[in-house]
Amino acid sequence: MELKNLKRKLTVKGKSYDYYALTDPALGEVKKLPFSIRILLENAIRNYDGFGVTDQHVKTLANWKPAPEDKDIPFKPARILMQDFTGVPAVVDIASLRSEFVRHGKDGQKINPSIPVDLIIDHSVQVDYYGTNYAYNKNVEKEYQRNAERYELLKWAQQGLNNFTVVPPGMGICHQVNLEYLAKGITSRDGWLFPDTLVGTDSHTPMVNGIGVLGWGVGGIEAEAAMLDQPIYFGCPEVVGLKLTGKIPDQCTATDMVLSITKVLRDTGVVGKFVEVFGDGLDHLTVTDRATISNMSPEFGCTVTYFPIDVQTLQYMRQTNRTEEEIEIVETYCKENLLWRTGKEDVEYSSIVEFDLSSLEPTVSGPKRPQDKILVKELDKQFKVLLENEFDRTYSPLKERQESAWLEEGGSRTEFTFGKVPVSAPTKLEVKTEALQSVRIKHNDKEFVLSDGSIVIAAITSCTNTSNPTVMVGAGLLARNAVQRGLRTKSWVKTSMAPGSKVVTQYLERAGLNVDLEALRFHTVGYGCTSCIGNSGPLPPHIAEAVDKGSLVVASALSGNRNFEARVHPQVKMNFLMSPMLVVAYALIGRIDVNLIDDPIDLDPNGNPVYLKDIWPSREEIIKTINDCMKVKDFQDVYDVIFDGSTDWQNLEVNMDKNYQWNENSTYIKESPFFENLEVDSKPLQDLTNARVLLYLGDSVTTDHISPAGSFSEDSAAGAYLKQKGIEQADFNSYGSRRGNHEVMMRGTFGNVRIKNKIVDKEGGFSTYFPTNEVKTVYDTAMAYKEDNTPLIVIAGKEYGSGSSRDWAAKGTFLLGVKAVIADSYERIHRSNLIGMGVAPLVFLEGENAATYDLDGTETFSITGLADNLIPHKKLDVKAIHTSGKVTEFQVEAKFDSEIEIAYYKNDGILQYVLRQYLKSEA
Repeated sequence: MELKNLKRKLTVKGKSYDYYALTDPALGEVKKLPFSIRILLENAIRNYDGFGVTDQHVKTLANWKPAPEDKDIPFKPARILMQDFTGVPAVVDIASLRSEFVRHGKDGQKINPSIPVDLIIDHSVQVDYYGTNYAYNKNVEKEYQRNAERYELLKWAQQGLNNFTVVPPGMGICHQVNLEYLAKGITSRDGWLFPDTLVGTDSHTPMVNGIGVLGWGVGGIEAEAAMLDQPIYFGCPEVVGLKLTGKIPDQCTATDMVLSITKVLRDTGVVGKFVEVFGDGLDHLTVTDRATISNMSPEFGCTVTYFPIDVQTLQYMRQTNRTEEEIEIVETYCKENLLWRTGKEDVEYSSIVEFDLSSLEPTVSGPKRPQDKILVKELDKQFKVLLENEFDRTYSPLKERQESAWLEEGGSRTEFTFGKVPVSAPTKLEVKTEALQSVRIKHNDKEFVLSDGSIVIAAITSCTNTSNPTVMVGAGLLARNAVQRGLRTKSWVKTSMAPGSKVVTQYLERAGLNVDLEALRFHTVGYGCTSCIGNSGPLPPHIAEAVDKGSLVVASALSGNRNFEARVHPQVKMNFLMSPMLVVAYALIGRIDVNLIDDPIDLDPNGNPVYLKDIWPSREEIIKTINDCMKVKDFQDVYDVIFDGSTDWQNLEVNMDKNYQWNENSTYIKESPFFENLEVDSKPLQDLTNARVLLYLGDSVTTDHISPAGSFSEDSAAGAYLKQKGIEQADFNSYGSRRGNHEVMMRGTFGNVRIKNKIVDKEGGFSTYFPTNEVKTVYDTAMAYKEDNTPLIVIAGKEYGSGSSRDWAAKGTFLLGVKAVIADSYERIHRSNLIGMGVAPLVFLEGENAATYDLDGTETFSITGLADNLIPHKKLDVKAIHTSGKVTEFQVEAKFDSEIEIAYYKNDGILQYVLRQYLKSEA
């Protein structure tokens, strides 16, 4: 097929553009292909070069079938999206590539992103202050104190790298900014029109699928390679059609919808697949409703959840201040090139899952997985089951508890105020030693009981929901109704609101709803991810003390998308995802162990019960309020200054040398060790001999378990390192803030307090150094093996590496000396990242696992077949020798999907491969 014959002209508003036509008969029946496959086909045609993108790639996509061929396809995105946690190490790597290029006598300024990169700083703000009108300013002040060195690096990148923009702190969350501003639908570049596509260094990048832009999350390593003009390769995907019918009931929200869909798609099994949405239910879903669904693609397990461009898309673009020229380009191109949804398409999908929106009921998910759906009306019963099964405690209904009598006397059921009774400075705690734990607290003239099931964090957080005016305005109206009924948030609940865009603040203020939310202590604490990524900040000291001394199983209520163990807060063991409206409601009652549909939230000042239905706003009221308070000008005002930043940002002093000047004394930013003294040619591959197990893990180990995240103690390996550098514990900050320093990050890899390593008898980041049978931290164990020149492996179960796209989950693994991981299965991004760092991802053969061969992790392992003729999916031989002398032999599959992945592995990683290509081209 002569691809040049597919070139066509398109005129929009008097301007002529080139494009590649999907309507050409030579491509076959493209109109039967899923829309997402059509976009990939156009991408392959446009980027065809006969080497990285070949005839076979184009044919594979043009001939896509519901059971697609087991072949790799390339993808070259139009742009890249980053957030600062993953963006900082990416910038460090690019700057390090420049440094090594210079050491080879080359011009470092030749290394730049080849496509546009937008980095939004949204992952660093933490909720240290809350519930007051000064909380936002105080949190911003602390954010700059903690992150000045990181921000200096990013400001250097903003000016020192070509094709690289930075959205400064305090402007919004990357995915909401992408949806409201960056996404174009159709890209116009160098006289060509083509679909706007991207990859992002955050797993929730698919949120932009809701506006018809194809994009997904990749590891920072893949993104850096794409930034340097390398195609991203992946297996030609199955496309599951999600058929939506009906309408969302009035008593339900888009959050109830997405949590229910999460359950359905997880049960169906869509890991590694594309999901594409169709059906008449789309006619009733706004772009922000659609984006709520797409945002949680990682929770479904799929790569994308794509919504084709249609009338709703154009309407949203107008509402968000896209120009009429941009909108006309989108409409004209899509209608001309088979990318416009009419609802009458006859698309062939790999399979179809049907979901009736009218069947929805109020829903939460938890306590530790997004797919664990619980109906609100059943949460009281389910809490009892969870408490008994997960924590081995017997549940006592509220009225049967020993402390309930004196609480009832106060009339408030869960809080009692003792007027002017003075209380000394230290908090008084009395621990009840019942099966269901509780702590009686006297603090600041108040006395109350904190029990298992008490809510200590209520957070309106995450772009999943804050991008959707329906649930944000709904939360404000519910707060207004609650205030009017005399209700207030319980005193032990740490409340916060962190919108993903300043537009949210503008429309809430115009409606006056900020006043009602603040009356319930839901003040804006920042414009960033906050509790959704674990930046909840510390619990109030008296609450933290009570939780620890009483060993309480307390809960959080948040409008986020992730609730994995120890993610939201290390002291909070139960975390429930829900709509912002329900977050407010649960903050009012202060407990999770209730049936919020039938039980009263509280009594009003006159002793009358107030139920959820009494304060729940009608859909008509929500829509009318949105129409009255949302203005197109808000989007113009906010995004016209998106790159300017605050005075704090503008005052940052930065060395603007084109080649970054590394500060040897910095504990935040260090040159990457991966490229130093890189030889132009890679070394031959080697088999593994007498490798030891560093970790033996079970199923569903997430990147949260692997990658360093959150705060860390001075007793940890990372803490000890910083103390040696003269850093006080108060200034440790978080792992996320120190991702630009490999010395900190490698010490925290596999350091999660909840990780369960089967070769030690305690929970947390520990391992066994078998030559002496000493139990040490994972880092110390790995360093001891490094001194012995002993290669290491990790053994794991199903879905290894699920969760966020965290490149340090792979980088840290590599720096610890792990050469291979043997797992039952992987989630897509982490498998790719392991290869990108030169770590071999291996899988047990179908129907087998570690238990099949009675492996206990004490064995030495030799793996052969890597060094000789390594090909995709090659079977490798493994010999495991137990301390008893027992020899076990079995095979594993090398989980490489393409020759290019093997090339990356042979070069010790994808960036090393790219740098060698640069060096050879300059020779």
